[in-house]
Amino acid sequence: MEPLSARGLPRLSWIDTLYSNFNYNTDGYEGEGAEDGKSQDGSEPLRFIDESPTMSPQLCAPLGPNGEAVSPTPPEGLLSGGYIEKGLEMKKLVLSGFLASEEIYINQLEALLLPMRPLKATATTSQPVLTIQQVETIFYKIQDIFEIHKEFYDALLPNIQQWDEKVTVGHLFQKLASQLGVYKAFVDNYKIALETAEKCSQANIQFQKISENLKVKGPKDAKDCTTTVTMEALLYKPIDRVTRSTLVLHDLLKHTPKDHPDFPLLQDALRISQNFLSSINEEIDPRRTAVTTPKGEARQLVKDGFLVEVSENSRKLRHVFLFTDLLLCAKMKKTAVGRHQQYECKWYIPLADLTFQTLDECDSCHSVQVLPEHEIEEMKMKISVLKSEIQKEKKAPKGQSRVERLRKKMNEQESWLLMHSPTIPFRINNKHGKSYLFLLSSDYERSEWKESMQKLQKKDLQACVLSSVELQVLTSSCFKLRTVHNIPVTTNKDDEETSGLYGFLNVIVHSAKGFKESANLYCTLEVDSFGYFVSKAKTRVFRDTSEPQWNEEFEIELEGSQYLRILCYEKCYDKSMLNKDDNEIVDKIMGKGQVQLDPQTVQSKNWHMDVIEMNGIKVEFSMKFTSRDLSLKRTPSKKQSGVFGVKINVVTKRERSKVPYIVRQCIEEVEKRGIDEVGIYRISGVATDIQALKLAFDTNTKDILMMLSDMDINAIAGTLKLYFRELPEPLLTDRFYRAFMEGIALSDPAAKENCMMHLLRSLPDPNLMTFLILLEHLKRVAEKEPINKMSLHNLATVFGPTLLRPSESESSKGQHITSASDIWSHDVMAQVQVLLYYLQHPPISFSELKRNTLYFSTDV
Repeated sequence: MEPLSARGLPRLSWIDTLYSNFNYNTDGYEGEGAEDGKSQDGSEPLRFIDESPTMSPQLCAPLGPNGEAVSPTPPEGLLSGGYIEKGLEMKKLVLSGFLASEEIYINQLEALLLPMRPLKATATTSQPVLTIQQVETIFYKIQDIFEIHKEFYDALLPNIQQWDEKVTVGHLFQKLASQLGVYKAFVDNYKIALETAEKCSQANIQFQKISENLKVKGPKDAKDCTTTVTMEALLYKPIDRVTRSTLVLHDLLKHTPKDHPDFPLLQDALRISQNFLSSINEEIDPRRTAVTTPKGEARQLVKDGFLVEVSENSRKLRHVFLFTDLLLCAKMKKTAVGRHQQYECKWYIPLADLTFQTLDECDSCHSVQVLPEHEIEEMKMKISVLKSEIQKEKKAPKGQSRVERLRKKMNEQESWLLMHSPTIPFRINNKHGKSYLFLLSSDYERSEWKESMQKLQKKDLQACVLSSVELQVLTSSCFKLRTVHNIPVTTNKDDEETSGLYGFLNVIVHSAKGFKESANLYCTLEVDSFGYFVSKAKTRVFRDTSEPQWNEEFEIELEGSQYLRILCYEKCYDKSMLNKDDNEIVDKIMGKGQVQLDPQTVQSKNWHMDVIEMNGIKVEFSMKFTSRDLSLKRTPSKKQSGVFGVKINVVTKRERSKVPYIVRQCIEEVEKRGIDEVGIYRISGVATDIQALKLAFDTNTKDILMMLSDMDINAIAGTLKLYFRELPEPLLTDRFYRAFMEGIALSDPAAKENCMMHLLRSLPDPNLMTFLILLEHLKRVAEKEPINKMSLHNLATVFGPTLLRPSESESSKGQHITSASDIWSHDVMAQVQVLLYYLQHPPISFSELKRNTLYFSTDV
């Protein structure tokens, strides 16, 4: 147990670190002269943050001096499950951290009150430093706030000291929330108090010395620890503090059982706090205030986030801030360890001067360098392997040091992925100067930024030129103002957070309503993967209607996904609207929306129906989730006839063919009209179409060729994938699975060649013939990569884990995937590499293989 301070408070260094990042406390003390709560230049925006339960900040790792994540190390007992498993112990930690910050806050208020009394006493003398009115204006309500928090602290402290599961503190927070009215009065007076203090400092040298050298006591267990702080910084503390109880209430509720007496009291305290913050924000929205605009209005932060900028022909990660009158692009400055992190402004554009790229200007655009997709996929797999290793090391004794090394490596790889995966261009121009190019991961993101800027441009904006001092003030305020704190990588997430869903999400897009006039309408579906969003499916275009009825089902593969986005477009057939940045006609986004993939909701066996509302449009959809383990489980067909789920040799024998008819027909149709289709084999086909084709092949329907010629090409590609997935034994067989895994791992090229060719030769004839036919087809698809964006590696990633997968007996030996988040394990990487090896190999002839028999055992 940690020692108690003189006030009886546990000095929890780990939890203090966490909560300083979480913004519960007031950043502690950083040595002599620290003026926390302020930026370096002394400016500090007035702000309140009303965090709703769905938007509450997470316990994030801070960024290091180079922008890398620095993960605070919790006590060993916490990682091993000692505290985490006990919600009430976590509740105690939350309270301890908050109480530590209360101690600091009370000391800061005491430091303010210390000069107030003598200043008030001298006000009635012949030589006053300040008048009574000035004293009362500057120190307005400080005494009341101090008494409220001192009473709260003294009541909460014994509850922590004598902690047990029956302790209740909700009534204390309820009382604290009920006294927030005093903060309203303080806020209303705050700016006048600052202005008065500034004027008094300029007029009276004695007061200036007092206001610049206030002494704040440190915690009582720290000997003679005082910090010099300015009056301006201390007057900001109540502004900063007013949100803290709201934030801590979210976490207390999270770790309080619903049947605990505290739960309803804490809920009520949270309701009161949120209502108070909402009422304040409605009046002034001070959260986003930075400095004033040229028109004298408050400049507010509207939106911020991490974007990839193409600068000097290379990709740079930037933090972009959209204010009410300008767009500012910044990067994190490198600072010494322990110093406040700061931003450096790279450029800014007044919104009055900002324009978006026109079609004529596109001609001068430089082409954006895009990495081959197989490099992106390889990095995904490396990250997944690291995740798996981290999970194993966490369970191992004394594995914590290795976990930190693995986390650092994973952070580097995830950051690389975030930098290199976005490909959708978003170019903005300064009409008096140069243009800037960002790369985004989805249309959704591009639309959000553009709409936010255009909405602000509708106002009467004036162009502004910031002086170097003004720019420094604004840039310094960005660190406190930002709403997006960390780049979206796993290492910036708390271990308790969900790792997302791995498997297959079936989505039915039913219909849409709310369009004002008829149009050609379609929807696309996006899910997040490794920190960015990927487009996964697209409905048919429903022509000339205001109430489209798609009723199309899609199967979407999830890789740690937490969100589903639906975008509704109006199809544009005018070729003059071609965007030369990405060589595609730009369709108009009519609406967009997002839903969280709650594991408990979507993992039920039943369909879950939902509605997304977007700009007055309502899109109705249903979804159902299947874990990857279940979806890839091979179950033989109960039918004696049919082709799906039936052994391949049974089908070829019945058909008197070397390759199943379904394989030959699907390949032929894809090569006839789908080989130029972007994302063929990667974009999902409509599930109902795939099921119709499956039924037709199973029942040997006479008009199957007519169905194939009329069917959407992605449905045909999906039917072929489904056939291989539902084989009771993978195409490359259970028997040789381990041999393929060991063969691909051989280092000597000659040995690998002999082994891999011999394994092919050892396959049953129907399996081998089918594999070779598929192999040559995939090579032909990859030849069109510049058009269809499907490289050999992409195709290997799609088909590898389907054609080659461990049997249940292999899994029982411990080779199986231990959890959903480990799905892209070492075995899956090897499965992809096996298929890629054959795809990159010169043409393989069935007859040549059979002739060249080698004396090579199959027991590799």
